[in-house]
Amino acid sequence: MALVAVLALSPCSVHARAPTERPVGIVEQPCAPAAGVEPKATDPWLQRLLDPGEGREIETSDTGTSTTAHPSEDERLHYDWAQLCRYRAENAALQRAAQPRIVFMGDSITEFWKAAHPEFFADNYVDRGVSGQTTTQMLVRFQQDVIALKPAVVHILGGTNDIAGNGGPTTLDAIKNNILSMVDLALANDIRVVLASVPPAGSFPWRASILDPPQHIVALNEWLRRLAREKNLFYVDYYEPLADESDAMKQTFSNDGVHPNRDGYSVMEPLARHAIEQALASADSAKKAPPSKPPKNKR
Repeated sequence: MALVAVLALSPCSVHARAPTERPVGIVEQPCAPAAGVEPKATDPWLQRLLDPGEGREIETSDTGTSTTAHPSEDERLHYDWAQLCRYRAENAALQRAAQPRIVFMGDSITEFWKAAHPEFFADNYVDRGVSGQTTTQMLVRFQQDVIALKPAVVHILGGTNDIAGNGGPTTLDAIKNNILSMVDLALANDIRVVLASVPPAGSFPWRASILDPPQHIVALNEWLRRLAREKNLFYVDYYEPLADESDAMKQTFSNDGVHPNRDGYSVMEPLARHAIEQALASADSAKKAPPSKPPKNKR
């Protein structure tokens, strides 16, 4: 589902109906058979969201808005809060085949990117976006969905859902800590990082009570840019080309004000490719460089 997954449910809503009986504890197969179903490009709601001709008529209100097959919120909370099952089978298949060079880690903006332009992910680009996720959930998935695949580069795009309150109340520092942890994990495993800005959003259709999202998005993006400079990462700015004069997303690039449509992704793709090419060149050059010799002991 979209960025709309509301993870902070009240106790009443969590217990409104009994969860389907499933094994718990240590089991051989923790994932339900349909856990890895990806959004279908033929999903009517998704098609309308991605079609530049639709205009601002799309409502992104709750997890029932799309007919895309995703686990219910109760199911996620009880059995797979971080959605580790979403890509489990695909990851296993990739580990038996050639390793991808680039993994895109993110939320629905990343997940729907593949549905919008599948050809963009044809050559060594792997999509690991999960709709509705906060950076906390992305961090939990990072070992399985990024590091275990041993890519040369990871593209990290997250933070929109944290600001929208999908995981409940939070702080900018908490978001920063999650992103910093993902960056440190990548660097510790010799994976180059492309750090993406959070795209603009003037409001969140599913959470009208969140006031002034641009203020928080701009502050987070300024920090992301500084982090990239301090840690020699590769920063890609999607905010500037997608934003209008009021710091919302331009109407030509989004049908709900948050998710890019196909024209929005077309703006993002050359920027992503350029940053990824720089990161790949850096990784390749590091492999070719001769190992540094230890200094000679002076007598």
